[in-house]
Amino acid sequence: MTRIAARLTAGLVAAAAISATGAAAAPATLASVGPPDRPAAEHQSAARGRLVSATHLRTMSADQVRGWLASEGFDDSSVRHGVDTYRLVYRTIDTRGRATTASGLLVLPRGGDRRLDTVSFTHGTEIYKPDAPSTSGDVWGPGPAVTYGAAGFAAVAPDYLGLGEGPGLHPWKHVPSEVSAALDMLRAARQFAPRTGRLLNGDVLATGFSQGASSALGLARALQHGADPHFRIRAVAPISGAYDFEGAELQALLKGDVPPEVAAVYVSYLFTAWNRIHGGVYETPSEVFHEPHASRVEKLFNGTTPGPDVLESLPDTLGELLTRRGFAVLRHPSGTFADALRVDAEVCRAWTPHVPIRLYKIADDEQATTANTDRCAAWLRERGVNAPVIDVGDTVYGGSRHLGSNVAGTAQIVRWFTTLK
Repeated sequence: MTRIAARLTAGLVAAAAISATGAAAAPATLASVGPPDRPAAEHQSAARGRLVSATHLRTMSADQVRGWLASEGFDDSSVRHGVDTYRLVYRTIDTRGRATTASGLLVLPRGGDRRLDTVSFTHGTEIYKPDAPSTSGDVWGPGPAVTYGAAGFAAVAPDYLGLGEGPGLHPWKHVPSEVSAALDMLRAARQFAPRTGRLLNGDVLATGFSQGASSALGLARALQHGADPHFRIRAVAPISGAYDFEGAELQALLKGDVPPEVAAVYVSYLFTAWNRIHGGVYETPSEVFHEPHASRVEKLFNGTTPGPDVLESLPDTLGELLTRRGFAVLRHPSGTFADALRVDAEVCRAWTPHVPIRLYKIADDEQATTANTDRCAAWLRERGVNAPVIDVGDTVYGGSRHLGSNVAGTAQIVRWFTTLK
């Protein structure tokens, strides 16, 4: 669900690889469309997905892509094309339906078909704004999108609200806003692509990792239900999601199945984000957090603190972090917190996919316990849907099996998606 301490090492490796290949290009703004703060009176449905700006980030040849991906252990066997990458800033809505902007990464192949199928990749947990796909300086953030782009797809990777160049705070683990950001990113990409001589044909293959696994399912559900007349969902393949946060993930956190220092980060992020979005978790942080953490925890998750610093600032155990009331919120969810958990699980429980779906996981996942994927598959079976569960094998990234599942899963999914083109 998050990389935390792996971020610094990965960033340095990626920077060295780009410098060595000469693949990085100075960003060049290609377009600016209207002011970012259009009056609120504008009809929101007309504004959503409208492009604000597009910035060319880099051009890489196919050989440069292979070297860049391999530098961080991403599989390069599906690379067929060089790529151009762009940061798009576009209009969307916030958690209360108010107009705002968000950013995201668009990757287009150099060569291949003029009309492109689109892969939407929704990323895993990030704490620090610059670590989002369109602003990251390493391979991890944009790596999956570049993998899909180099295989011949148009690849879009929304940064979500409040990350990348998006204003405000990130509403972590809030599937509705992750879906609206992903949908509006598709619309912005469709608007921009003709400027490069390409067209998005409307077929979308959705995938995502960890936090983004639920987002991918949510986007697939929205497209299947007709959220946009141009886009059609073709397949969905999430990786290592925390789909049953109440029944599986919270229990793993409380039992110590998740490394305790990582559990402290997740619980802090969850409480601060969901209290801001939904209310009802606490009136003051000291109700659920012990001092000195109560006085600084909200600032740690305002997007300005790098993940390793957040990890260093929080205690190593939930016992040091949480008050008795804090534990009660986790053990006996009620009120708005329980309602939010129910909505979070609806991506597996409350719709019936009519397109091919595969659920990817890794055994002994130390962050998103594998019971999450098994529960999701069982819920889908109850609705008559056979969703094969694919174990991606033993892959470790930065010392983490959870992170390794993103690397291995991306390699397997791009091959599957290619058969569906």
